[in-house]
Amino acid sequence: MIDRFGDLIRDSIQDSIRAKDAVLQDQGLLGAMAAVAADWVSALRKGHKLLFFGNGGSAADAQHLAAEFVGRFQIERTPLPALALTTNTSALTGIGNDYGYENLFARQIQALGNPGDVAVGLTTSGTSANVVKGLSAAKAKGLVTVALTGRNASALREFSQYCLCVPADSTPRIQECHIMIGHILTMICEKEICSSSAAHG
Repeated sequence: MIDRFGDLIRDSIQDSIRAKDAVLQDQGLLGAMAAVAADWVSALRKGHKLLFFGNGGSAADAQHLAAEFVGRFQIERTPLPALALTTNTSALTGIGNDYGYENLFARQIQALGNPGDVAVGLTTSGTSANVVKGLSAAKAKGLVTVALTGRNASALREFSQYCLCVPADSTPRIQECHIMIGHILTMICEKEICSSSAAHG
């Protein structure tokens, strides 16, 4: 079986490694990640929450990352406040039906977001209308705004305090880098908050 699919498997893994290496070599992106991590830590320490949202595979990543905060990532600790705006089917279908799919996340942010919270919009294309409108609504309410996207981020820059743009064009490779970036940011938050708690314990 490996003879039949071996080249495809190896090529896909190498492609993923190249995408991650491009992230590693992008000093601007690494600096933005560090700044985002600092803002997430600050927000969580002050009792604010993280709001994640996206479509399709990015919706799954939003749920994945929110779960890492409410549950745990690597360290046993108290839960941290994070929500995925992709899980309430009644809200999703009701808002989509009554206000249009493009308002799916903006409406929830208007209801649930508060100044000092962090809105994290994930879109591999960089053009998803509901993610753009979600970040716009978050900016208007005074939330910290973070976009996780690919190379094309022109539609998001106006509404994003931080734009973490993976230097790749392939949707699967961008998604793989998004979850890597999300895990790194989660790890930093967890270590910083736990070390702070231990120092004050």
